[in-house]
Amino acid sequence: MQILAVADLHYNLPQFDWLLQVAPRYDLVIIAGDLLDGASFVTASAQMVVVLKYLERLREVAPLMVCSGNHDLNHAYSTGERYSRWVPYARSATAHADNDSLEMDGVTFTICPWWDGEIAKKAIDRQLTAAAAKRAGRWIWVYHAPPSDTPVAWSGQRHFGDAELSAWIARHQPSLVFGGHVHEAPFVRGGSWASRIGSTWVFNPGKQIGDVPTHIVVDTEREAAAWFSFEGAGVLDFAADAPAEMYEMPDWVPAA
Repeated sequence: MQILAVADLHYNLPQFDWLLQVAPRYDLVIIAGDLLDGASFVTASAQMVVVLKYLERLREVAPLMVCSGNHDLNHAYSTGERYSRWVPYARSATAHADNDSLEMDGVTFTICPWWDGEIAKKAIDRQLTAAAAKRAGRWIWVYHAPPSDTPVAWSGQRHFGDAELSAWIARHQPSLVFGGHVHEAPFVRGGSWASRIGSTWVFNPGKQIGDVPTHIVVDTEREAAAWFSFEGAGVLDFAADAPAEMYEMPDWVPAA
């Protein structure tokens, strides 16, 4: 299976256009949160309409998985805890979203929402526990925030990671976790686009301006990953201790 993963598109419509162009070359497209931009002059409700239309078009050309991020919260419980009500609207026979766990080609996938309080946090804990009991082979999570105190959570000044995720990884040891949230991590000293916790590899593609998003390509058969940005690129063998700088495009990556 070849997976294309992005995150933190933040209503950059040319980057959504790029996804539509390249998505058919992959077996699965993952968008790991923050599809909307809370700082945009475009209202959140208008952004949701446009992004949902993009997600409808994407799921027509490739299987799609998408989780919510902190910019995607648009509703609140009576307790005041916020959550994304709109991201699950992207679901279809070929698209999966927050709170879903499923098997595809012998791989178990679990898609977690952004949690803003105890209701969602406890629901994620139940979701992961239930999926762990049924997991088959490789287990991949889609979860917007990176785990705490890791290179993929480093902004250059401080860590912006999720301690709960770190604990869940330690308990369940998934194979791969696709996230984002910390835009600078791949570009700053001490940061990275990939980090290993035990036997788990965690990915954060970062964020860049322009028409092409930073992105990660994973080939599960080759057990390898590659990261691409305007400032550089990297390649990773899952058996390696750390990602390496890329000097040549791996021949297994579909042409962009």
